[in-house]
Amino acid sequence: MSSGFSTCDALFAGSDGVDAPRAPSDDVPSSTVTDVQAQSRPLEGLSPEELAARFDMQRAGARPPLLTYVRDLWGRRHFIVSYTRASTASMYSSSFLGQIWQVLTPLLNAAVYYLVFGYLLATKRSIPNYIGYLTIGIFFFSYMQNSIINGSRSVSNNLSIIRALHFPRASLPLGTTAMALQQLLASLLALLPIVLLTGEPLRLTWLELIPIVFFESLFALGVALVVARIGAAIPDTSQFLPFLLRTWLYLSGIFYSIQVFTRGKPEWVRVVLELNPGAVYPELARHALLVDPGSKLTPHAWLVAAGWAVVALVPGLIYFWRGEEQYGRG
Repeated sequence: MSSGFSTCDALFAGSDGVDAPRAPSDDVPSSTVTDVQAQSRPLEGLSPEELAARFDMQRAGARPPLLTYVRDLWGRRHFIVSYTRASTASMYSSSFLGQIWQVLTPLLNAAVYYLVFGYLLATKRSIPNYIGYLTIGIFFFSYMQNSIINGSRSVSNNLSIIRALHFPRASLPLGTTAMALQQLLASLLALLPIVLLTGEPLRLTWLELIPIVFFESLFALGVALVVARIGAAIPDTSQFLPFLLRTWLYLSGIFYSIQVFTRGKPEWVRVVLELNPGAVYPELARHALLVDPGSKLTPHAWLVAAGWAVVALVPGLIYFWRGEEQYGRG
């Protein structure tokens, strides 16, 4: 019993049973005491910014730095691949021929344009292999066209995913561009036999398609990022784009030779038409696949192709990244 009372005496001070504050001992650091006192201060008077700073909190959905954002995109590459596959499968799930339409659509477009421009308007007279010329132009321009149109809907059509999951929103236009690339690669399975059947030999220059597709993909992705942010704010963008892209198609020499149709016109008209990206990438593909594409290669065409890729991708990514916090709001 005496040991029990001595323990109580050690814990409590004073005969009235009131707890006496215990002075900090020498073995407790003063900084620890200061931290405890700081944590015990009332929080009612602190602003949200001060509360966040005190507890090292970050705002939910805050835009990360650009380099971190790019690393997050790379970390989500498996999600992008899965999204691309699922979107492609659902796009053709209700049709009888399914994904065969990836090849049939540009082929049918080429047939219609051949009838109108090649036969009725006789634009084929100055081009030795007009079938190959036209088909290559349609396939490579359609790649950019599909990427841009689908990119404009990539955010507005996926608001449920955006609001439910946390991921870099640029994954969506990147996925739609990957869908268009998949369609182009499938179309090449039909394009290359057409080129051979029209009398073109198999040459090492066909390997130039690899950098051509690479540069065109970067350009298409950059434009898709821009129209994705615009389309998220203005849903009517996807309705207006087809008219703009059709005008671009007619100005890109897909059905005719720019050098032939600009004879007698000011030199700047030919230069502007040849340097536009809608004409540069199909022209490079034609010179890679055709022995005589009917016109000389635009000077510095490879440099122009790489320049358009950089000019579109870098500002496009920055523009889309700056609006990261706005997607899915409201």
